[in-house]
Amino acid sequence: MRSNPNNLVSNPQPIYQNPPTLPLVLGVSGASGLIYAVRALKFLLAADYAVELVASKSTYMVWQAEQNIRMPVETLQQEQFWRQQAGVEAQGKLRCHHWGDVGANIASGSFRTLGMVVIPCSMSTVAKLAAGLSSDLLERASDVQLKEGRKLVLVPRETPFSLIHLRNLTTLAEAGARIVPAIPAWYHKPQTVEDLVDFVVARALDQLDIDCIPIQRWQGRD
Repeated sequence: MRSNPNNLVSNPQPIYQNPPTLPLVLGVSGASGLIYAVRALKFLLAADYAVELVASKSTYMVWQAEQNIRMPVETLQQEQFWRQQAGVEAQGKLRCHHWGDVGANIASGSFRTLGMVVIPCSMSTVAKLAAGLSSDLLERASDVQLKEGRKLVLVPRETPFSLIHLRNLTTLAEAGARIVPAIPAWYHKPQTVEDLVDFVVARALDQLDIDCIPIQRWQGRD
């Protein structure tokens, strides 16, 4: 299936016209599938959301492997980088955090947020979260959502799942996380790679009551 950046889906009008003032935490782990994070950020910024983004250390290597691109380490340069990749220059608010800055605002439960989505989410991240480990800012910010009873959405990108993976995901689901595997649907008749990706992103953001992606939703049979 070809990728068509000029497809109508790539340039939508935001559906959610009045986004709340609280920010959303966007975590990007070292799993394959960075396009999921880029498309999520694109729609959130285009809909004027405030996004606090933290990418894990492994994400730097994934950018190099998937796109042959170097992601900047310095946070201000990262903000420009992510905006460039998402194709949104000025809309919304974006603040990037270094993976090792465990003293950042999103590391504290007293910093209020809409919740957090980790997209894509590696099995290493899943395992650490299931064990209650916080070895970097992404893991700490995720742990904060759980302990504060806020929404945490994980989008695992792995196949097949081992029994260990499934048990870790079950542990997190029991702790309150929402698990949204990167599995697209076909009833909306996708025509491009972006159509498939956007369906998954939309379903992940649905768990946070965020509707800013114009996908064709199932309406039942006539």
